[in-house]
Amino acid sequence: MAVKTYTWISLWFLLTTPVILWDVGYCFMRPRSMIGGDLHWIWEPYGIYQNVGLSDCYILYGIPALEEVTGFTNAQSFMNVVETILNVVYLYLAHVSSWPAATLIGFGSASLTLSKTMLYWAQEYFCGYCATGQNDLRTLVVYWIIPNGLWLLFPSLIIYTLGKDLCAQLVFADRAATALVKGKKE
Repeated sequence: MAVKTYTWISLWFLLTTPVILWDVGYCFMRPRSMIGGDLHWIWEPYGIYQNVGLSDCYILYGIPALEEVTGFTNAQSFMNVVETILNVVYLYLAHVSSWPAATLIGFGSASLTLSKTMLYWAQEYFCGYCATGQNDLRTLVVYWIIPNGLWLLFPSLIIYTLGKDLCAQLVFADRAATALVKGKKE
């Protein structure tokens, strides 16, 4: 059974790869990537998160996280590297090798992305919106809900789509195995 591919899933994995790697670079290169650092020009938009009152971003990406050596920022960046590698592996296996198990790799990668993003939202809920609750609605929507919402929406859709394909592959394999066993008995 050949691997079934979807243009929108492949585009998501392809287009998010440089975005994720850019984010990883910012986190791993702190303080040089921060405002005042010699490499900040590469990550200029991160200045918004470093100084704006969106404190979860300030706490995770700004000076406090760096000075307190919390570890969370670089730990999540490391997970981003794992996800990105899996995304690229999926693209190769699905489009170059045409290996049916590519579906499982894509499903696993999207599951990691969704889980990690849900962790951000769950953290906010369970701490009483301790890092984002002080923001006005516009700031919250523009700088936190929309960007993070995309990382919930697309991986969820990918999980659903590739999950259906995995189930179809399992049903196909089960029917083939059952027919083979039944044929041997006759």
